[in-house]
Amino acid sequence: MRRHRYAKIVATVGPATDTPEKLKALFLAGVDTFRLNFSHGVQADHARVHAAIRALEAEVGRPIGILQDLQGPKIRVGTVRDGRLDLAAGERVRFVLDGVEGGKDAIPLHHPEIFAAVVPGQDLLIDDGRVRVRVVGVEARAIEAEVVTAGIISNRKGVNLPGTLLDLSPLTQKDRADLAFGLELGVDWVALSFVQTPSDVLEARGLIGDRAGIMSKIEKPQALDRIEDIIRLSDAVMVARGDLGVEIPHEDVPGRQKELIRACRLAVKPVVVATQMLDSMVGAPAPTRAEASDVATAIYDGADAVMLSAESATGRYPVEAVAMMDRIIRSVEGHKLYRSIVAASEPGEEETPPHAVATATALLAEAIQARAIAAYTTSGTTAARVARKRPAVPILALTPSRETSRRLSLLWGTHSVHTADVDSYEEMTSEAARHAREEGFAKEHDMIVAAAGIPFHTIGNTNNIRVIQM
Repeated sequence: MRRHRYAKIVATVGPATDTPEKLKALFLAGVDTFRLNFSHGVQADHARVHAAIRALEAEVGRPIGILQDLQGPKIRVGTVRDGRLDLAAGERVRFVLDGVEGGKDAIPLHHPEIFAAVVPGQDLLIDDGRVRVRVVGVEARAIEAEVVTAGIISNRKGVNLPGTLLDLSPLTQKDRADLAFGLELGVDWVALSFVQTPSDVLEARGLIGDRAGIMSKIEKPQALDRIEDIIRLSDAVMVARGDLGVEIPHEDVPGRQKELIRACRLAVKPVVVATQMLDSMVGAPAPTRAEASDVATAIYDGADAVMLSAESATGRYPVEAVAMMDRIIRSVEGHKLYRSIVAASEPGEEETPPHAVATATALLAEAIQARAIAAYTTSGTTAARVARKRPAVPILALTPSRETSRRLSLLWGTHSVHTADVDSYEEMTSEAARHAREEGFAKEHDMIVAAAGIPFHTIGNTNNIRVIQM
């Protein structure tokens, strides 16, 4: 079945949607890739959902992507006396490395990497920034701080340290066990939390290899300082605006989102915009107008995909949320200003023959009003190079790799088909025409444009364009 839009939808699976019936309803409403959030649930639950998605894939005859989102390290205070501490502005508090339960003079913070990294003048944000304290003194096992923003600290609340680079691996022991489990299941993407430096991506690559694509979640301001290297080493990027918005000013998030989307397009890497996109629909059957505008902005920016979290995982209206996101995307992509806005934000491109051929393919297809671009691709690179131009023509990605076909369910404008490889120019032409007909893209007398690498079976060597009259 064919989607009549270019941008893709990622939906998180949770208690509200983890049955085969609900998964099918979500897919029919518009989901292209399902996210399994390993911050919640147990491995057996995720295995059951994974199996249900693969069964659904076989039933509908379309590749479906599965994204494993690892929890990553969670920095939290310990337990506090009576379960809560009321802090007033200007008050002094003390965080300690040791201790089980404490008051304002001994708040447990069992993270030695924090004590090794913070210096006076830096801030600690607690409970998503609801409480802010400023470090005034650091000892080997204690941190003295002054309350800047008053509030309540309760047990196990999260701690953020904007501007502080922590000597902390993005992969905890739990993550490593979950990762091994996910790779054994056969997930298509692994979302890596708490990325701070390029070495964090390299660490994950050493464990994952090419068994799944690595999606780096940009949620730490430290990552922004090395973003070009992080994007280069990743296979995709997620703009995780929730955590990022805690550590950088709220007003800076929209601009950073645009920068990241543009950088990913330049690097030919898919980019997903995530967090609170239709948050009202967790409990209401319709979003706010501001939320609809938020989704629209990501589409105008040229994002490959937008993501639902609690809306589809625990919300009361998960199918409606997906359907709403689908409608917003189609409305934006059909708007008279969409093409000019997306074209205006197009980045420069690498001056290499494969990029030039992909660009020429997109421009040619638009010029002759082709019905589709048939991109022969083994690794997905040819399709991605064409997609970065955001052409006004759908991309039919033909690949002999089932894994690639599933990963391409995340790529803008791409309808992926798992098919046998071709061995000759004549076979390339006939198979492209056949799939264009069978998938509903073209009919007799229509034209399509095929892009491929010759000799065949050569990865990443996009060097040939062919106009095909159906």
